[in-house]
Amino acid sequence: MPGKHGAGGLSDALPVFMALGHAARLEIVGRLSREGPLSISRLTDGTRLTRQAVSKHLRVLARAGLIRDHRRGRERIWRIRARKLDEVRRCLDQISAQWDDAIGRLQALVEHKSD
Repeated sequence: MPGKHGAGGLSDALPVFMALGHAARLEIVGRLSREGPLSISRLTDGTRLTRQAVSKHLRVLARAGLIRDHRRGRERIWRIRARKLDEVRRCLDQISAQWDDAIGRLQALVEHKSD
């Protein structure tokens, strides 16, 4: 398992977690995951966000490596970068395993003390 500072480690995931820490950006990622590639106008539909606000959030997500765009005519179409989400999932799995291990050690200690 990678360490905190190794390739794919927890510190590498920090920009992703920071980007996902905003409700609007989390919703954008969710929509792109569910609906597939979308334009800014489609991402704006059904929300209270302006195109300018959506564009700002898309730039943050793109800098974090979560999404990318390509041009289709005059529109930019945004899509999820699945590989980056897989990296984040592995980080969360690592954190979960560490917690499971810590809880197991605590349980063993408590059971040993009660004997």
